[in-house]
Amino acid sequence: MQETELIVLYQDNHLIAVYKPPGLLTQGDQSGDPNLLDIVKAWLARTHAKPGRVFLGMLHRLDRQVAGVVVFARTSKAAARMSELFRERRIAKMYRAELQGRVQPPTGRLEHYYPARESDAPPFRLRAARSSESDKRARLSYRTLWTAGRSSVVEIELETGRKHQIRAQFAAIGHPIAGDRRYGAKRAFAAGGIALVAVRVAFEHPITKQPLTIELPETLCPIKAQPSEVREV
Repeated sequence: MQETELIVLYQDNHLIAVYKPPGLLTQGDQSGDPNLLDIVKAWLARTHAKPGRVFLGMLHRLDRQVAGVVVFARTSKAAARMSELFRERRIAKMYRAELQGRVQPPTGRLEHYYPARESDAPPFRLRAARSSESDKRARLSYRTLWTAGRSSVVEIELETGRKHQIRAQFAAIGHPIAGDRRYGAKRAFAAGGIALVAVRVAFEHPITKQPLTIELPETLCPIKAQPSEVREV
C-alpha cells in the first residue's frame, strides 16, 4: 500500500481514522515491511505541509490479516485521553466476520479464559472455565446477520481486548473464521487475509466530549451485511 492510496474515514485536529487493508501491519516490526503508522505519518506530512517529524499516537492495533477501521491520535493530549478510554473500556468496537458452519444459537455471548501458564505465542487454546485466578477472561457478544450454505456472517462486539480474541473464541466453539488457517479454517477467504473486519468504533471525543462514531462504508467492507439473495437466519 502506498501513501497516496490511503483511505481516510475521519479527520480533525485531534484524531484521524483510516482504513487498514488486510496484509498490512498496523505498526512496524522486525520484518521491516510497510506499516500503516508510517503511511499515515507520511500522508499527514504531505497533505498538511508539516515540516519535521509528525506526531501520531498509536491507540490500538489490528492483526496483520484483519482489515478495518484504525484510529490514531494527532496530539499528545488526545492520545492520553483516548488511551484512558481504551483502558476503561469506554470505546465500543464492532466487527464483522464470516465463520465456518452455522452458529447456534444465532445470537449469544461467549466467555473463555486464556490460561496464564501457556505460551504467549498464538494460536491460543482457550478454556471454557477458569482454572486459576491468573487466567485472563475473554468475553464478546455476537449476532448472526445471515447464513449461506455452511457459513455464517456475524456482527461482534468486544467486551474485552485480548490478543487474537475473536479468532480464538470462535475457533474454541468450532467455528473458525474463514481464511484463518492458524485457527483451523479449512478454506481461504476470497478477499484476502482472514474474514474479519473492524467495521465500527464509537466513543466520546477526547477533546470536544461529543459522541463520535466512525464506520467503514459498506462499499469498502469485503463482508457484506446481507447477501445478494437474503436468507432468513
